[in-house]
Order: sequence, then structure tokens, then C-alpha cells
Amino acid sequence: MSSHIVSRATKRQVSCKAVANVQSPAAATAPTPGARDMSASLTLPNIRSSLIRQEDSIIFTLIERAQFAQNPLVYQPGGVEVPAYSKDGKQYSLMEYILRETEQLHGKVRRYTSPDEHAFYPEELPAMVLPPLEYPSILAPAADTININSQIMSIYLNSLLPAIAAPGDDGNYGSAATLDVLALQALSKRIHYGKFVAEAKFRAKPEEYTALIKNQDAAALMDLLTDRKVELAVVERVRLKAATFGQDVNPAAQQQQQQDQQQQHEQVYKIEPDVLAKMYDDVVMPLTKDVQVAYLLRRLDHE
Repeated sequence: MSSHIVSRATKRQVSCKAVANVQSPAAATAPTPGARDMSASLTLPNIRSSLIRQEDSIIFTLIERAQFAQNPLVYQPGGVEVPAYSKDGKQYSLMEYILRETEQLHGKVRRYTSPDEHAFYPEELPAMVLPPLEYPSILAPAADTININSQIMSIYLNSLLPAIAAPGDDGNYGSAATLDVLALQALSKRIHYGKFVAEAKFRAKPEEYTALIKNQDAAALMDLLTDRKVELAVVERVRLKAATFGQDVNPAAQQQQQQDQQQQHEQVYKIEPDVLAKMYDDVVMPLTKDVQVAYLLRRLDHE
């Protein structure tokens, strides 16, 4: 199993100098009735509460994806015929086609104007059919330029998917690709939430962070924002949730199941809890911290 997951120390595809790709301007300009300053809620306890809820979405979606085989044709351009091509005439894969079409629909109803949402293809977002909203300015302007979805996509396809789905082809192409899109969106939101985490940490210790930012010391910033005790608690929480959500609940058979478990000393899960726990430890939290560092390095750009 461990060979499928990216090693935190040696195989991470994003460094402390996380690559920042420019997003298309999704910021809204029209005033919103009742808009208010939300900066007072930008505290680590409040943010952690949101991150905990996002864990549920990620775990549930990956458990659902695990019921289908890997289905490699879903990710091969032309592997499954779709009516969509890139500008150079290359046919999209089924997964990319569904993801692009989903972003086209969601973009029209202003999903990507929200500061906690990031499109995988921001340069192709359509015109909105709903009037834009004006969100409170909580983050520094540089936040709009940080989008590591290309790295998230690569790690998901090359490492996470092989770790959760059985090899082979079961023909469930549409179901697999649709769940891939949901998983990618949930992972993207969780990882890019690092911008809010970084802003909260900056406001809690402005002098310490300012000194490191002015020196552009990415390594020292990473050290300052890392709390391994908290990270290990997150890993254990994810493992427990995965074990709980990944069981078939049948009250009528619960007693017999418990007896069988005592005899066999094992439990059958829809997805191994250790796989999801390792995913969080090796991928989700490291990438979230890369986003934090990328944001902090540019936190003072406009001051």
C-alpha cells in the first residue's frame, strides 16, 4: 500500500515554494446587500471546525469511488469517446470531459467567485448567469494567484486512485469519473483552505511571520506553521472516521458480526482506514502547508 502513496519526505510534487498559477479573475465587484466583515471569525478554532467538516466529504467520496475498479480508459485521451477536444485537436479523456463540463455549469452560477473554490481550468470559465457577489476582503490580494490544482490532479491520478481502487476495468466509466470529479473538488477545497489557515496564523503572530516573510525564508515559515501534534491528531481522526464510515451497518446482524470479529480478529472495510490516514499525512496536509507557505511569501506584497 505504501508504494502507492506519495512519501512526505521524498516524493512530494510541491515544494515549500509551491508553484503559484494565476487564476482567472473570479472576484466579484457588485455590492451584496448585508455583506459584512468576516475577519473576526478568522480564528484557528473556527477554521479547524470547517476543515473537520471537509474531512467528511473527502472520506465519503473516496469510499464511494473505491467501490469501482480503477478503469484506466477513463483517464486516457480517446479511451472513451467524448465530443470534446483541446485546441490542438487532442480528444479529452472522459474524466477531464466531465470535470470541464461540471466547471462550465458551476461557473455560470458563480461557484468560482467564492474565495474557497478553485477551478481546475480557470482560464475557461464561462460568463456568469447570476450577478456576482462581493465577498469580504479577508485574504491578501496574492491569494487569487495561488492555484495548485494541477499538482492535486497529478497526485490523485498517479498515487491516490491506485491506493483506493482495485486494478482492472469493470465498465463503470461514468460512475467512476463522476466520483473522481467530486473527490478532486473536495480535495482542492481542503488543500486551498490553507490560505485561510495561513492568514489566521499570521494574525496570531504578525511580528514573527513578518520577519520571515521579509526575508523570504520559506523553510523557516514551514517550521513556524507546522504543529506535528495537531497533524497526528488529524491523522488519527481521519483513521477513525474512515473505519466508522467504511463499515456496512446492519443492526440485525451486529451481534453476530461482533462475535465473528472476535473469532477472526479482523474487520472488513470498504476502504482500509490506514490508506486514508496515510493519504492525509502524506498528501493532504503537506500540500495544505505548501499553499500556506506560498500565500505567506506574498502576504505583504501589497503593504
